[in-house]
Amino acid sequence: MRRSAQYRRSIREVTQVMTVGAFAILLIILPTQIQAQTYHVLYAFNGGLDGAEPWAGITVDAAGNLYGATMYGGGSNNRGTVFKLKHNGSGWIINPLYSFIPSDGQYPEARVIIGPNGTLYGTNTFGGAFDHGTVYNVRPPANPCRATLCPWAEIVLYSFTGLADGGDPGYGDLNFDHAGNLYGTTTQGGANRGGVIYELQRSGGSWMESVLYSLDAYTSGIYPYSGVIFDSAGNLYGTATAAGGGSGAVFRLTPSGSGWVENTLYTFPRDESTGAGPYGTVVFDQSGNLYGTTALGGAYYAGTVYELTPSGGNWIESVLYSFADYGPYVGLTMDAAGNLYGTTRFGGSYQHGTVFKLSRSGGAWTYTELHAFGGDDDGGDPLDGVTLDANGNLYGTASNGGAHGLGVVFEITP
Repeated sequence: MRRSAQYRRSIREVTQVMTVGAFAILLIILPTQIQAQTYHVLYAFNGGLDGAEPWAGITVDAAGNLYGATMYGGGSNNRGTVFKLKHNGSGWIINPLYSFIPSDGQYPEARVIIGPNGTLYGTNTFGGAFDHGTVYNVRPPANPCRATLCPWAEIVLYSFTGLADGGDPGYGDLNFDHAGNLYGTTTQGGANRGGVIYELQRSGGSWMESVLYSLDAYTSGIYPYSGVIFDSAGNLYGTATAAGGGSGAVFRLTPSGSGWVENTLYTFPRDESTGAGPYGTVVFDQSGNLYGTTALGGAYYAGTVYELTPSGGNWIESVLYSFADYGPYVGLTMDAAGNLYGTTRFGGSYQHGTVFKLSRSGGAWTYTELHAFGGDDDGGDPLDGVTLDANGNLYGTASNGGAHGLGVVFEITP
């Protein structure tokens, strides 16, 4: 479970001795017999140039192409990849776009996002000039490519030092504002060594970082593993996994003059009765309510899905669901009808994680397990959430399992 940099470093050291297999373009679609043929493995990673063990989730473009990153693989460096999956007839074909090397970042945990210019942006947890992670941009070659494999070029936008500017970005998505500035979080560094919320602004041909807020154990909480989101007024919202006067917190940053002001919206109690450890970020519904997850706490001390409702200047928490075995470490996805979707890293019928749905029915919420991972050909141990396309299909990754045991990209159709 991605709970600390120390854990991630130990996993990295073990995995560096993996044998990287040869890469070949694979055109496959592997429907399983689970959930009445609604779950499909679109691609199984083999550990070559295509990558291995996708910890990050999937991003879908307007044409229906899928983009993602793997934690390992990518050739002899074994530091991770960025890839694209494209429809080809009834199947999918993979194009490895970039393989990381230590100097430009390594071990990407966060999803790539599509920027205003149509290229891909993301973060690496480690590597870069100071080995505390990077923000990067991957873009197509300047000249048209007619080869079967068309690698893209990578640019490091910023290398974290691990000091006041932050370090070791977590698995949260980056976010653009309307002016094209980038926003994100780090799990370490900052004035209080508990992580930062930062902004990257383009300045000439480079990008300049500004720390908007250094998280504080006594107010906002510390260690923001997920990213931040905007509301319509330009305020930022995020979560801190620990402290904050309790067992983690949800906070808001409001622009004020030349700076930002932090306001803690909700602190999870020390007794963990309504949840603890909000590793995932929050999402808004159309009424301005916030929804999120905790990895711990709740009725069975195994995690919750919660709602925060604004009321008279305060925010009131309601627990929508308490998990009985293992809770989510990532946030939720909401569809147009207000249904919530997410994943659990462990648990389910086979203890290799689940994809779940929460739907409102009257004044209550109904939990549905859409898929229980078996850890075999269907994959196992999803480490990020799911993404919806325009047709209501869900896409995601599982970090293990598949035909080669190195993870899969999957689809769940309605």
